[in-house]
Amino acid sequence: MTSLRTRHRLIRRLREQGISDPQVLSVMEQIPRHIFVEEALAHRSYEDIALPIGHGQTISQPYIVARMTELLIADGVPHTVLEIGTGCGYQTAVLVALGCQVYSIERIRPLQLEAIERLNTLHFDRVNFRYADGAVGWPERAPFDAIITTAAPSQVPQALVNELAVGGRMVIPLGLDEQQLCLIRRTTTGIEQQMFDAVIFVPMLSGIR
Repeated sequence: MTSLRTRHRLIRRLREQGISDPQVLSVMEQIPRHIFVEEALAHRSYEDIALPIGHGQTISQPYIVARMTELLIADGVPHTVLEIGTGCGYQTAVLVALGCQVYSIERIRPLQLEAIERLNTLHFDRVNFRYADGAVGWPERAPFDAIITTAAPSQVPQALVNELAVGGRMVIPLGLDEQQLCLIRRTTTGIEQQMFDAVIFVPMLSGIR
């Protein structure tokens, strides 16, 4: 269930759902998603579903990972990306495989340590990790060419907008009871905002644990 043929089927499903960026499809076909889930769930890792990863968190559905990544790189692959919510490290791996330098923040220490171990095993080394509250971002390393969050705030944190470079793109799920993917572009005169797919993400919480 973790064979290349199984991965091919996942990529075919993503294409059928409208994912068309060849770079996104290529890296998602190459990355072993089963490495990022518990061994007992490995047989389901190439289904187009979210799966639990412990601590009340999930690895996102492959379609959502592909969709968010496609939106993020629509103007070209960004050099630096701030990721809010390392989680299991799968989205991180996709970004690194695309050639991004990733700055990834996680507020749950056990999840972060597991993700670091997985990414090191796969030799994904273009990642800087930080154990912190993601809503405040990483101002010391700003500005970022792109920002992606894997948890949903009720509104866009201003700190993250401030850390986005002019010309940069942020992809973030927004909302509490009802959520949508939001694309934010920072221009010389302010920000532009566009809403996309309905989604379900864990809420963006403050503090660390």
